Amino acid sequence: MATDSQSSMLDWPFFEPRHRALAAEIDAWCNAHLPALGPSLHERERVDEGCRRLVRMLGEAGWLRYGIGGRIYGGEGEQIDTRAICLLRETLARHAGLADFALAMQGLGSGAITLAGTEAQKQRYLPAVASGTAIAAFALTEPASGSDVAALALSARDDGDAYVLDGEKTWISNGGIADFYVVFARTGEAPGAHGISAFVVDADTPGLTIAERLEVIAPHPLARLAFEGVRVSKHCMLGAPGEGFKLAMRTLDIFRTSVAAAALGFARRALSEALERASTRHLFGQTLGGLPLTQAKLAHMALTIDSAALLVYRAAWMRDHGKRVTREAAMAKWHATEGAQQVIDAAVQIWGGQGVQSGTTVETLYREIRALRIYEGATEVQQLIVGRDLLARYAERNEADR
Repeated sequence: MATDSQSSMLDWPFFEPRHRALAAEIDAWCNAHLPALGPSLHERERVDEGCRRLVRMLGEAGWLRYGIGGRIYGGEGEQIDTRAICLLRETLARHAGLADFALAMQGLGSGAITLAGTEAQKQRYLPAVASGTAIAAFALTEPASGSDVAALALSARDDGDAYVLDGEKTWISNGGIADFYVVFARTGEAPGAHGISAFVVDADTPGLTIAERLEVIAPHPLARLAFEGVRVSKHCMLGAPGEGFKLAMRTLDIFRTSVAAAALGFARRALSEALERASTRHLFGQTLGGLPLTQAKLAHMALTIDSAALLVYRAAWMRDHGKRVTREAAMAKWHATEGAQQVIDAAVQIWGGQGVQSGTTVETLYREIRALRIYEGATEVQQLIVGRDLLARYAERNEADR
């Protein structure tokens, strides 16, 4: 069931009737299908199996279509509807973090193909991603270049009718279970960000191996990839040579706002759990919620959630209306992820000892939220984006006034 704050949010002018219907439909689907999966969604040793199953379920239900642009390729619409993606991620995260992960990585992993793929590339990969019969992955991060994307070192050497890739990628979501990876490599047309290109690399390409499976506090499929003489046809390049960095940033601009939406979903679930505990736990002759300190904590949680929701859906609305959202998306991710961490921590505190018991809902949320403050641009990077954008726009206005 949707929370009261989410239901009232849907009355905001950011949304159209189709978005309100979508929110109700995905919530009903989650209630009908996710509880049956039980604790397997949180078992480390079964995370690969669980993620594959969720991708199939989401594909069969039609939810993965929203992450694909173009109806002829299996997409829900001609363009990716950012508000729809955000509503899906918010709701899935509120119900089960791994379900949100499964949907999000399909969109992120195929987003560059939607944006810059050839007709042949789109026909080959996108329908399979939309149906859940192929698992996608976005391979950008390297051991020595995380937040500083322009410093990546994996090389792609021109060799006649092909490129040969050598190097490593790490912290790759869906690493080890993906059927293909969108890989960003240095082709050297120019220094720094201007010498990077993107490629679609099938998981079974010779020379591409899973060097290491990575375990994190909230179990998700993650891996370090090794590329040793991986030969890919020039037809596997996405977009033009040297345009990979721009393509990566365009892809992240679409999905960064949805990371904020997932954080919002986690925070809403935490507030719901806190309200239940505050209403049912008795001490000092009254409920926990009867204490002014508890009421103040709950009020602050609600304020944080509503302010995050405003930033998330402002950015989503702007992108759906063709506006540049680099700063707005950065603000949304920064505030929503940091705020969700605070809200979840407060929920753990309200639950007391049970809040840190392994397997409880608030303990699971506590582990799930932490990575969102880092991936797709750490909070500190979002702060740099906002600050630089403010300075750049100020300089542009001054120049125009002269």
